[in-house]
Amino acid sequence: MTTDKRGVAVLQDPAINRGTAFTDRERDVLGLRGLLPPRVFTQDEQLARVMKNYRRKETDLERYIFLTALQDRNEKLFYRAVLEHIDEMMPVIYTPTVGEACKEFAHIFRRTRGLYISAADRGRVADILRNWPNDKVGVIVVTDGERILGLGDLGANGMGIPIGKLSLYTACAGIDPSLCLPVMLDVGTNNQDLRSDPLYLGLDQVRIRGRAYEELVDEFVMAVQEVFPGALIQFEDFITHNAYSILHRYRDRVLCFNDDIQGTAAVALAGLQAALRITRKSLPEQTILFLGAGAAATGIADLMVAAMVAEGLSRDQARRRIWLVDSKGLVVSSRRDTLSEHKKPYAHDHAPMDFLPAVTDLEPTALVGATGRPGTFTREIVELMAELNPRPIVFALSNPTSKAECTAEQAYGWSNGQVIFASGSPFAPVDINGRRYLTGQGNNAYIFPGIGLGAIVCGSSRITEDMFLAAARTLAEQVTEDRLDQGAIYPPLRDLRRVSVAIAVAVADSAYRDGLATQPRPDDLDAHIRGHVYNTEYDDLA
Repeated sequence: MTTDKRGVAVLQDPAINRGTAFTDRERDVLGLRGLLPPRVFTQDEQLARVMKNYRRKETDLERYIFLTALQDRNEKLFYRAVLEHIDEMMPVIYTPTVGEACKEFAHIFRRTRGLYISAADRGRVADILRNWPNDKVGVIVVTDGERILGLGDLGANGMGIPIGKLSLYTACAGIDPSLCLPVMLDVGTNNQDLRSDPLYLGLDQVRIRGRAYEELVDEFVMAVQEVFPGALIQFEDFITHNAYSILHRYRDRVLCFNDDIQGTAAVALAGLQAALRITRKSLPEQTILFLGAGAAATGIADLMVAAMVAEGLSRDQARRRIWLVDSKGLVVSSRRDTLSEHKKPYAHDHAPMDFLPAVTDLEPTALVGATGRPGTFTREIVELMAELNPRPIVFALSNPTSKAECTAEQAYGWSNGQVIFASGSPFAPVDINGRRYLTGQGNNAYIFPGIGLGAIVCGSSRITEDMFLAAARTLAEQVTEDRLDQGAIYPPLRDLRRVSVAIAVAVADSAYRDGLATQPRPDDLDAHIRGHVYNTEYDDLA
């Protein structure tokens, strides 16, 4: 690798900066002599310094700020640190700490990253995209900040989500960071506390709605096709009705997906498929009860239906295996006229009732929580599930940790270790009756990086339901019997690179099979995809 930059400009470019690791020859050739302390350090030695300072920080938010600063000055070292300490750093660069970072985003802001497109930019969105310094973009993560995790409307503060997601695209799947673009669609915020904050970075106005909002989103999507053709758009943390509307409008027109609907669905389906290796039951035998009926819940339900259909059920039979409970109780046919469209397929003939009576009456084999309301899986609920099933499946998927429907300790303790448990945020192992249980974290990072890698490498023109089914199946297959014996239904985080490559191969294979790939199929697809994985070793710039 070579660069035309010299002197301070080299040190200010995080993509090529090596700091104290520049060799003597590089210092002479690049005009760095005297701009750095004279001793040359290896990347290993630099990493040791990073970890010493990282672990000196007293709070996870301070660690988040420290890692952000490292990413802003030396990308290779940042990703080396994350890859080698992913169990330690994943909860800091993403859930749950990213939620706190978003709440404090305006107060901890140091350096801009990504693009901000506001409601005032109608008519010039393509020009704004052209301001991005990289001509080639492979993946864009975009949000409007209205439904950040379980925290609600955080407006422009939600930019922390696209930044964090794209860090995981590189760390987990090895997509080159130069191909990654975070985007904030700032259409205002209805969070009055933010608008009253003198340091808030976003527009000081209520959110635009209706046609004005739709036209801005449409201009953005079409501008991406013009400026960065072939780039994957990942929609993130949009409120439910916008999430579904945007996905339905563009999924068959451009390369895009919604992570909250489809990514969450795939990781939850994979968890269920792995859990069924423990129960020795089939997917069509399950009765699944959801607490929560938003985009995440119905997205999971839709993909589970597709998986059941693939195993021989009709779509109607599969939907009858799935029930939803929303804020008004069990979703039933007598409520159909008042239900949102995404809930109607699951409005079955049944008496209206609340959550606890629904568990008693329906006798579900699995509970899936996607409420954003902590403590809703009570002791009574978990104990009842353990009475109904030898190995009840309980997924408390709401993020961040403070929003989980129950904790791992509660789930294992109340069920005396019977439960097969997964959560959206990490929990520590739990010891019950002399046995240690590893908690499975249903983190979307198991899915979306591999989806992106596979789609980019093969040049897929669309992201399909079959790709998410393939991704879920592949993820479930990556769980070893030893992990299952310990109660964990996902692979360890340290295996994320390997898992993401396997998913990328499955996604690309699906694209080739369905005629969606625009790149020629290589003889060895696995090796071809591995050849695109970002390397954290320093390049020789001399």
